[in-house]
Amino acid sequence: MLASVVRGVGGGWTRRPVSVRAEGVREAGKEASVTEKQERWALFWCGLLHDVLFGDPDAKEVRRHLRELSKKEALFPNGKRRRPSLSTLERKLAAYREGGFEALARKRRSDRGRPRRVPPEVIATAVAAKKEQPLRSDETINRILEDRHGVTVPRSTLYRHLKDAGATRIKLGITKTPVRKRWTREHTHDLWLGDFEEGPYVADGDDLAPTYLSAFIDCHSRYIVEGRYYLSQRLDILIDSWLRALAVHGTPLVLYLDNAKVYHAKGLKAACYRLNVNLLHRPPHDPAPGGLIERFFGTVQSQFEAEVRAGDVLTLETLNRAFSAWLEVSYHQRINSDTGQTPQKRYKAGLTAIRSVDLNETHASFLERTTRKVSRDFADIRLHNRCYRVDKKLRGEKVEVRYDPFSGPETIEVYSLREEYLGQGILHARETGERPPPSATRQRKPEYDYPELLIRKHDEQLRKETHGIDYRPIAQRRAWPVHAFVKVLARLMGRTGGLGAFTGGEMEKLKKLYNRSTAVNEVLLKEAFRRADEKTIPYIAYELQRLLREQCREQR
Repeated sequence: MLASVVRGVGGGWTRRPVSVRAEGVREAGKEASVTEKQERWALFWCGLLHDVLFGDPDAKEVRRHLRELSKKEALFPNGKRRRPSLSTLERKLAAYREGGFEALARKRRSDRGRPRRVPPEVIATAVAAKKEQPLRSDETINRILEDRHGVTVPRSTLYRHLKDAGATRIKLGITKTPVRKRWTREHTHDLWLGDFEEGPYVADGDDLAPTYLSAFIDCHSRYIVEGRYYLSQRLDILIDSWLRALAVHGTPLVLYLDNAKVYHAKGLKAACYRLNVNLLHRPPHDPAPGGLIERFFGTVQSQFEAEVRAGDVLTLETLNRAFSAWLEVSYHQRINSDTGQTPQKRYKAGLTAIRSVDLNETHASFLERTTRKVSRDFADIRLHNRCYRVDKKLRGEKVEVRYDPFSGPETIEVYSLREEYLGQGILHARETGERPPPSATRQRKPEYDYPELLIRKHDEQLRKETHGIDYRPIAQRRAWPVHAFVKVLARLMGRTGGLGAFTGGEMEKLKKLYNRSTAVNEVLLKEAFRRADEKTIPYIAYELQRLLREQCREQR
């Protein structure tokens, strides 16, 4: 039993015993539960009247105590600070005596949920108009209300009543906002997300240049498989970042990227198909699915870039070194709030396999292809106002050129239109010309000696026509005969057989060389052989001609 103080019949206060059961439980059949908000109010009044409820004061002390409480400010559950009135304190004390704890809860209004300032027929019209056309805005509905009833309803009030009536877009089931699902994967490298983010400015010579952070994050572990700052966010930057990630970590099963144009490049698509990587893009105008990489960028901005901007301006190289250190020392070692593990530990625990990749084959996916015709005059290919020398045998032919469009290449790859590799094209300037490279290979003698056949046939014909008479030309004799010239050259070149050491074509060249000057002798031939860069007939002939010209100038 508890003692409670109540107002008596004559207006004074008397002490009466209160049964816990009688005061704490309502009559049978009545509901005694209260809401959380009502319970907060009941606890507030009980706490304020605690000394009166559970003390042992007389009527005069109760009156004095309540009067003192009415003069003090109290913080009410609704957040307002004010003084409770004496009448309110007396009413709450009496209510606790009559109905117990639940009696102190703030009572719901009897008209709760029903419009008090707006007539019900106005709300009914608004609800009917919204259900008839769910896409109607509050402005349109108010125009209808003004036409029908001559009144308008504030937007917040209108929405509250529409919500209670189940007449909003969400409740009518026509909202286009998708129901999200969280990105999650069971193992490392199951899914990578990639994107660009604007970074701090860096020193670029005497100027400042903006940077862009290109990053790829593993969904399972939140580990950054590649992150680096660049001075632009073009396709060549994406290729560099992507290849760096592949070189260290292999390939993912799925690659999820932004919907920007650079991520739809045909080279990137070709590389993903070659590597059996499922390439996905964010839906247009819907950035929410990229929240994982965006959250990482937010961490970078608050924990790393804020410190960079507070210090001296860095170079791009120093910025990337500091960023790599921050990743390894801080980010990868800090427990992630979503996974409950550090990215590095979770990365290793979830790693089941590394899918290795051939970087040369992957890089080939990003090569540009175009068709060009080889110049007949210069034996080269013109590409982006640059000329590339190719094999002279390709002059006049149409070929396919494959090249890196971002590096300003010194060489290009040349293929036939049937995908046959034809060699490389080397950057050159047409103005400088080209000295034909001499052939260093020794020409083999043909199996069938056609000139010997002709000579034999001709001799037979002469014998028939002259009856055995043989006319032989009288050759002018020189100081050093041609057969001696040929034998010396054969010996110098390490060939055996004398005149038979050379083919017919080589002998023809040697004879023409021999006939150019009567001054050819063994000394000049040996000196030309010594000077030749390569010990072949074209190089020896070139040096011998130079010696002969020098000799002529000296004689003049």
